[in-house]
Amino acid sequence: MSKYTTALVTGGAGFIGSHIVDALIRRRIKVYVVDDLSTGNAKNVNPNAHFTRMSILNPQFVEYLKRVKPDVIFHTAAQINLRDSVKDPLNDAKINILGSLTIAHVAGQIGVKKIIFSSSGGAMYPESARLPWSEKIIPDPSSPYAISKRSAEMYFHFAYMVHGVQYVALRYANVYGPRQNAKGEAGVISILTSQMLKGKPSTIFGTGKQTRDFIFVEDVVAANIAAMNKKVIGIFNIGTGKETDVNTIFHKLQKLTHAQLPARHEPAAVGEVARSALDARKAREVLGWKPNVKLDEGLERTVRWFGK
Repeated sequence: MSKYTTALVTGGAGFIGSHIVDALIRRRIKVYVVDDLSTGNAKNVNPNAHFTRMSILNPQFVEYLKRVKPDVIFHTAAQINLRDSVKDPLNDAKINILGSLTIAHVAGQIGVKKIIFSSSGGAMYPESARLPWSEKIIPDPSSPYAISKRSAEMYFHFAYMVHGVQYVALRYANVYGPRQNAKGEAGVISILTSQMLKGKPSTIFGTGKQTRDFIFVEDVVAANIAAMNKKVIGIFNIGTGKETDVNTIFHKLQKLTHAQLPARHEPAAVGEVARSALDARKAREVLGWKPNVKLDEGLERTVRWFGK
């Protein structure tokens, strides 16, 4: 039984946020959801949650926070597309920095006990560092998206130091699974699966030899719940520690979807790393968390959901 009775999930109609909402409701926690539906879908929101369509940049959001006064906030609302952050860094900063700063600032005023922030691991560390990357490596964000995520982490740390609001920043590897938006979100698995099931040519950015650490959404939700329930503060990597290249993902998905068309290649985005994998030993030791869903099982479950 959780010591928290009320939770707010920003971006709770989105991919990761909606799964967190479901997990909280299963634990009989009263859940409030704020989402502007720019990439989220109202159909994803659990009917037992209290849903408000609103941007975290809306001036009324502050009043909403003061009215709801949640015990814990899961902050998943974000601009998450690396390419869009390069094209429009101002918009990225507005959502990811100013939106997060609003939450950090107001949380101290209204007595929020804990903030669990969905951060990024794949874009946070220098490529020159040895893989898999651990939290001990000094961050070196190389895109506006990564810079904004690192800034938000620092503001939440500031809120803890000054106002005593506990926080956990979970630096995710590449999350995939059911409900991932194949249009607005930067998920290669959801994009390829959607293209294949529709009989369209698949697009791979770059050579496809770039590697990622793919983590199933169910495991990410388990990390969020562990971060809520444990008396911990700080930054944790959430990943498998294993590299898989995009070409391998393409061939696995081809088999699962029975797609025939070859992949088309387009130029990679500026600021996109060639390899990434996260060392999650700290999460294992401190949060008692470990990934349980193997890649093949996760891909199968994802394709099944997209094929519905």
